[in-house]
Amino acid sequence: MMGCARLSLGPIEPGPLRAQGGLVVEADGDMDMLETADIIVVPGWKGVDAPVPESLVQALCAGHDRGARLVSICSGALVLAETGLLNGATATTHWRYASAMRERFPAVAVDETSLYRSHNNIFTSAGSAAGIDLLIEIVRQDYGPEAANSVARRMVIPAHRTGGQAQFLEQPVRLREGTEIAPFLDAVRTRLSEPWTIARMADEARMSDRTFLRRFFEATGGSPGEWLANERIELVKNLLCEGDQSIEEVATAAGMGSAQTMRHHFRRKVGISPTEYRSRFRAQPQSAMSG
Repeated sequence: MMGCARLSLGPIEPGPLRAQGGLVVEADGDMDMLETADIIVVPGWKGVDAPVPESLVQALCAGHDRGARLVSICSGALVLAETGLLNGATATTHWRYASAMRERFPAVAVDETSLYRSHNNIFTSAGSAAGIDLLIEIVRQDYGPEAANSVARRMVIPAHRTGGQAQFLEQPVRLREGTEIAPFLDAVRTRLSEPWTIARMADEARMSDRTFLRRFFEATGGSPGEWLANERIELVKNLLCEGDQSIEEVATAAGMGSAQTMRHHFRRKVGISPTEYRSRFRAQPQSAMSG
């Protein structure tokens, strides 16, 4: 295992880098840029067994020594672990690489359940989506919730997620293109306050229960109950951040029944209470931010 040593910069590899899927990446600078960077992001690595050049290890150590934040996405955590800066700390990576990282770096406590972790100005995250979550969280830390929410809206993603990597399976899913059930589900989204049973959904979709369940799974990969719960939670998030409704009014508008029921499901899926979510992620009025 390599550790921090004297810094000697230069290009690691000449020419463009070919990533998975045929994507070609070509840097417009060299490692000298790391000497002045405030944040150094390692977006991934070649593989769990690919050696990390000593020059890169030295550059990361030097950056950390002068106060730069080190950030990794997915397998990039292996590169940060190679520096020794994560020894005695808890870090995360994509669950596919957790066992290999744990075996290769026994001094690092690998947590494959978290979306992202931080320790001593070093940030690690799970897969690509979790990396986006982490980077938005860094924007929130530096510039506040309004800036983070603005970035998230432009990227059309949730402004904040909590929980573990299994949470990816609980997020609302995109409908698969070309499914005849899609227009019906778009209509349900506009009427989430109404009670929706499988029988009612099938009836309004003009299908038998059995056909509806089959077509629904083909379109979303999940069950109507899971889809409906996720859509309602997303609506609750929006109402909490954008409106002045009470918790009880939000629960009614989202079809959650009572405030108590909404609190239970919201905490189970999001990890915090509706009140805490509103406090942390609601955009501040312009008057409150001036001066």
